[in-house]
Amino acid sequence: MTTDATVAARLETLLAPFVGGALPVRLTAWDGSTAGPIDAPAVTLYSPNVLRRLLWSPGELGAAQAYVTGELDVEGDLNEALTHVWEVVRSRRLTAVRPSPKAVVDLIRTAASLGVVGLGRGGRPLPAPASQAVIKGRLHSLVRDRAAISHHYDLSNEFYEMVLDPQMAYSSGYWTSDDPAYGLEDAQRDKLDLVCRKIGLDTRPGMRFLDVGCGWGSLSLHAAEHYGAQVVGVTISREQKAFIDKRIADRGLQDRVEIRIQDYREVPDGPFDAVASIEMGEHVGEKNYPVYAKALYDNVVAGGRVLVQQMSRKAGDNPGGGAFIESFIAPDMYMRPVGATVAMIEESGLEVRDVHALREHYVRTVDAWYETFESRWDDLVALVGDEVARVWRLYLVGGGMAFRDGRMGVDQILSVRPDERGVSSMPPVRSHG
Repeated sequence: MTTDATVAARLETLLAPFVGGALPVRLTAWDGSTAGPIDAPAVTLYSPNVLRRLLWSPGELGAAQAYVTGELDVEGDLNEALTHVWEVVRSRRLTAVRPSPKAVVDLIRTAASLGVVGLGRGGRPLPAPASQAVIKGRLHSLVRDRAAISHHYDLSNEFYEMVLDPQMAYSSGYWTSDDPAYGLEDAQRDKLDLVCRKIGLDTRPGMRFLDVGCGWGSLSLHAAEHYGAQVVGVTISREQKAFIDKRIADRGLQDRVEIRIQDYREVPDGPFDAVASIEMGEHVGEKNYPVYAKALYDNVVAGGRVLVQQMSRKAGDNPGGGAFIESFIAPDMYMRPVGATVAMIEESGLEVRDVHALREHYVRTVDAWYETFESRWDDLVALVGDEVARVWRLYLVGGGMAFRDGRMGVDQILSVRPDERGVSSMPPVRSHG
């Protein structure tokens, strides 16, 4: 390869060992030159900094950093482009590709010749994007957990109001109809009803209900309004508490719903008649999960039901959300195969009664969020800035693909605390779905 070749041509040759052959995209470099298949998704590198990021943080993280800063962009539909790239990764088995040391050295030398600085002896990586999380402290300590949750959930209540349904349910819906008139708000309402029925709030009014990791209060408010429950919701996000408290006042529910800034390890007034925790268990970590499961057990009466809705990963896969999600969205999150979670719940003393897989429901839920997100793009950029908006575009697209392709799952795990005789008090026949 001659040194007078275009930037794109030089990159095409150098990247071949890393991508297992021809470029999977139509690449436009910062000098305006192009390379790669004409009919492939179009990717533009606006700066040599893209290479610097990729060389210091190879793979997903470096590419994500370049995308959210606008140093790299994708023309057209991001979902279609990433789907195509993932298909190439699978078909070429690129996760098993190990480029030779020579290929790596050649890439670094060429990058340096193209003006990429910070690669040689004493070189430093570029500063992380401002939107990337900086979380310190002992893993899953109270202080660190609060910081991790705050990074994600305290972004802006207004932001989440613009993306989620009116109930502010930030978890998978339960889609019970294919009628075009049936939408996200209906699916979230049906999910909330499903949870309330599964934990038995429909069996008698006035039950004491603990909502662990209550988010913006969708389940807490629904349980109080529609099932007459006496609700305590706990969150460690002050933004969420302020939002729910206003809704409680607006709806006159002060005598039925109490929202606390409280960690799941600090609830002092159990046991409750029923407990639910919706997509919060992913944040407690692997070592702390037995503590979390035991807290659920301790906070429910004998014969009382506990429902956990939680995301999962297959055995052998990255148990986190991946380099991008862990760095930009949900630091310290941990997922495992659903069977391993069931085992931990059982070890707490709870008896698992059923596991309800909702993976396909999450695909439809994320699709609905993404459609709303794109329709309100300009308003969202005005609210949080272009970089954070690009973080969320990448997050929604990547998350939807992970559920669609089976790389992530989500399940409702229903359990009960047996009494001293081992009796569960569960009915032999149920019709809650």
